[in-house]
Amino acid sequence: MKAAVISAPGVVVIENVEDPSPGPRDVVVRVAAVGLCGTDLHILQGEFAPTLPITPGHEFAGEVVAVGGQVHEFALGDRVAVDPSLYCHECHYCRIGRNNLCERWAAIGVTNPGGAAEYALAPAANCVKLPEHVRTEDAALIEPLSCAVRGYDILRSQLATNVLIYGSGTMGLMMMELAKRTGAATVDIVDINPDRLETARTLGCTHAVTSADEIEQPRGWDVVIDATGNAKAIQEAIGRVGKGGTYLQFGVADYAARATIEPYRIYNQEITITGSMAVLHSYERAARLFAAGVLDPEVFISDRLPLTDYAAALQQFQDGKGRKILVTP
Repeated sequence: MKAAVISAPGVVVIENVEDPSPGPRDVVVRVAAVGLCGTDLHILQGEFAPTLPITPGHEFAGEVVAVGGQVHEFALGDRVAVDPSLYCHECHYCRIGRNNLCERWAAIGVTNPGGAAEYALAPAANCVKLPEHVRTEDAALIEPLSCAVRGYDILRSQLATNVLIYGSGTMGLMMMELAKRTGAATVDIVDINPDRLETARTLGCTHAVTSADEIEQPRGWDVVIDATGNAKAIQEAIGRVGKGGTYLQFGVADYAARATIEPYRIYNQEITITGSMAVLHSYERAARLFAAGVLDPEVFISDRLPLTDYAAALQQFQDGKGRKILVTP
């Protein structure tokens, strides 16, 4: 089969690789579409994946074309979305229910061959069947949505909060949609990309601006979320949290990124600083939300490119052009 392979930092090639074969509790999925996200850029830079080469692609959906001998939940032809998370289920964090912090954490498309290929291998336990009205290729959005659901699990957001989100890319917009669903009084978006701000306005944010200074909120915001991973934006965002408020680090920052905090302010104003890492008990809930129409795929998906253009798709994503970019093997 053909697959996109990150063979070395900064190098992407399309190669013929061996077709996957299912183990007893695995399925093989013919990939309909795979999404690109910031994690893929980190892998391209030589971070995250412990060894290269690797076939990336952790946001994908497709059709089951082979099943292992002990798989009874799925049949050939079933359409599924795939949770890429691979946990050991044995370490301390798995045993206390914090599997996303697994000491042997792995993921399809990060440490194991992923969905940027014609076929991908996945444990049956990681697959969710798609209802008839959901297009298979659109269901690649479920994985990033499941990360956003996890973020709101961390926030435990109350009704009538004022929410500020830095970044109106795919993840920022998903966090905005969930903020509205969880009863936020206002949801403001900060970004420097005018096209992305326009999308935020289309989806119904309260304000979409290039600087939080443009919004009158003298007491700061109850919830501030960084969905950029950009050190400058993170530093700015932390300073916008109001008394008793919460800052969520949701965007994936470079290892070298740094921000300065004021310990006295955290103490004196009872500010909470927290993070949200990937997926935890949120994938199936995200699939239900997606099936219920929480996201409009026609708004969120800006590009659908062939597998041969995977390197160009990564570059487009890195340049901040478009919204969710899907590759369709």
